[in-house]
Amino acid sequence: MWRILACFLIGTGIVSAESSVILSFANLSKNQNLDWIGESIAETIREAMAGEGILVLGRDERDEAYKRLSIRRTADLSRASVIKIGETLDASRVIYGQYELTSTANAKPTLRIRSRVLDLKQLRQSPEFSELGALDDLAALQTHLAWQALKYATPKTAPPEAEFLAKRPPVRVDAIENYVRGLLAATPEQKHRFFTQAARLDERFSQPCFQLGRLQLESESWRSAVGWLKRVSANDPNYREALFDLGIAYYYSADYQGSLAAFEKVALDVPLNEVLNNLGVAQLRLNRPEAVQSFQKALEGDEADPDYQFNLGYALWKRGDFAAAADRFRATLDRDSEDQDALLLLGRCLKQSGPRTGDSRSDGLERIKFDFEESAYLQLKAMVEKK
Repeated sequence: MWRILACFLIGTGIVSAESSVILSFANLSKNQNLDWIGESIAETIREAMAGEGILVLGRDERDEAYKRLSIRRTADLSRASVIKIGETLDASRVIYGQYELTSTANAKPTLRIRSRVLDLKQLRQSPEFSELGALDDLAALQTHLAWQALKYATPKTAPPEAEFLAKRPPVRVDAIENYVRGLLAATPEQKHRFFTQAARLDERFSQPCFQLGRLQLESESWRSAVGWLKRVSANDPNYREALFDLGIAYYYSADYQGSLAAFEKVALDVPLNEVLNNLGVAQLRLNRPEAVQSFQKALEGDEADPDYQFNLGYALWKRGDFAAAADRFRATLDRDSEDQDALLLLGRCLKQSGPRTGDSRSDGLERIKFDFEESAYLQLKAMVEKK
């Protein structure tokens, strides 16, 4: 339902989709081994804004713009280049900056970070935000910088500074470095090594646990995925996505009660079609009658999706409602004429033949969703509440 509402509101001009892009901060120091700091600052600001319901473009989209414009990711950009990147990505707002690590005799090196927010719609630039401190205090410096950028970009909805900082306790700088190097790594093996080291160095740091859980999910190592995803903190910006992934990992580990509990928690805050669908899948595995209602809600949000059509038909067939199930399987075949499971079960419906004990052809056919579109939902919710 929320996707239908989004199309209506944006199409009628009641609300407009605005997006932000956070550029990697430029390294003004001569030491290229410090390039990871620029990505760390950008990632902290990106996560902060995404966590507040702001639509923020991902690192992959940003890096593709760099590649298209032949701009080095760590370059110190002119205002013209910043505007060009923003226009290429059709972003409404660009956040960018520089940092430098300087040292003097008999003193620890000092990290200075400078940042600005550029509103591309008004072509208006913020004052410079600045942070100064020791490299060991990077977590606190970049987190406070993220709050300043958030406060400037969304002054009416940004949380109080104390509340914002309390949710983000400082993390060891070596853990941050390993985490960022994991984000930038080229292979799953390299990512796993860096993320594991980051998680080991600071147990309070849950972002690497989330990334490790995703890596294990992609490799279908379900039980390992459960172990990492359970460690993601409720204050982590990826917490709801981690719960969603945890529900999937539990499901494929045959812990259907755990899967149900995870999807129930996500559905309370983010009732996306894919969440409601997966909630229905867990409910169906536990023979819960409310599975039909969950599938119906998912289908209301996107009737074009053949999986939602199939799952509702499957749940109806399992409870003996053959006529209604047949309608759903026909709708599935209208969208995918090669769907053999839908064809099989349609035939069963026409014969009014229900589930058979030990029939492997018709057992466990429910379909789970892996994509989680939280950011678009939160942005729409924020726009509607603002209006």
